[in-house]
Amino acid sequence: MSTSIPPAVGGRDHRLDVFRGLALLTIFVNHVPGNIYEALTSRNFGFSDAAEAFVLMSGIAVGLAYARGFRSGDLGKALLRVWRRAGTIYVTHIVTTVFAIAIVAGGILFLDTAELVEKFNFTRLLDRPLSAMVGVPTLGHQLGYFNILPLYFMLLVVSPLYIMIGLRDRWAMIGLAALIWLAAGTFRLNLPNYPNPGGWFFNPLSWQLIYAIGIAAGLSASEGRKLVPFNRRLFYAAAIFLAFALMWIKLRMGALPGRQHLPFFIAGFDKTFLSLPRLLHTLALAYVLTNLAAVSRLLAEPAFRPVALMGQNGLAVFATGSVLSIALQVLRARFETTVLEDTALILGGILLQYAVARFLSETSEKKRRTAALPDLPLAAAVQSQSGIESKPMSAS
Repeated sequence: MSTSIPPAVGGRDHRLDVFRGLALLTIFVNHVPGNIYEALTSRNFGFSDAAEAFVLMSGIAVGLAYARGFRSGDLGKALLRVWRRAGTIYVTHIVTTVFAIAIVAGGILFLDTAELVEKFNFTRLLDRPLSAMVGVPTLGHQLGYFNILPLYFMLLVVSPLYIMIGLRDRWAMIGLAALIWLAAGTFRLNLPNYPNPGGWFFNPLSWQLIYAIGIAAGLSASEGRKLVPFNRRLFYAAAIFLAFALMWIKLRMGALPGRQHLPFFIAGFDKTFLSLPRLLHTLALAYVLTNLAAVSRLLAEPAFRPVALMGQNGLAVFATGSVLSIALQVLRARFETTVLEDTALILGGILLQYAVARFLSETSEKKRRTAALPDLPLAAAVQSQSGIESKPMSAS
């Protein structure tokens, strides 16, 4: 997660992988509410949580991954690459939603957990199934805890526009995103939440701002530059703001000063419209962490390699964690768990997500090694199969 320090030339930024992995682990823990480890996650220490960090880092990753394609001039190929990824996100959301529906339905049928119906936004699937069948594939109807991938899909769809503007002027792109964010908050603009009233839990018109800032940082990093160069005064201001947010949350001081006179998304903590305190807290945290050399050294330690591996395979890890978290919520609703049992469930879920990440990484590495091998002549291949040692061909 780098809004200031670019990644090493020719390699991955290990901090981005680790921070993304930590965000995924945090989301998983928070999606199993009631466990004691919730108190240790980031939302208990400031105005923002892992969702803001995840979207910011997604924007950075998009800027890093797709900038070259748009710079090359082959617009059609560049567009197809981004939208193919968006299609993968969409399919992943639909598949995980189907699994979640089966898990919740199984809980109702076999474990008598009907009290979870409203919590998981499952009601419309029971009383208005036809409408829900329209809402799920069109992304209007989202189950509880399954709201991030629809947001990410929509952001990826519009990414090419932001990348093309950002390649010409980073701050013009951020300015456009800020105007859209301001309009969404002022006029309460949102996408419809069909068949329920209201709009999306993560309003794309608001959350595109932090995503666009991430894209701008990624584009700058792809050029070996910093979007926001280090400035001592800015660093201390960001650190002071983080300390203020920590104090405010820990003392449970409620609404910020001026809340009654300012718009709700300026002085409040609204998540749907990405309120200003949440946005500023995420950016301040990113600026401070990426400008501390000690943090970079710490994250490079071997202990963080499993977390980095999970960050490198973020989509699969996130999908696995989403399904697991719903299953754990259903189980915990039926069976009262102890601290030790919660520990085992959470740790087991994390280990399973790591296993998925490791499997995918090893499979990908084997494919790369296979693709790098030179093609053998047919005769040599036949000899190899028959156990006859082939001799090297002499130069003609």
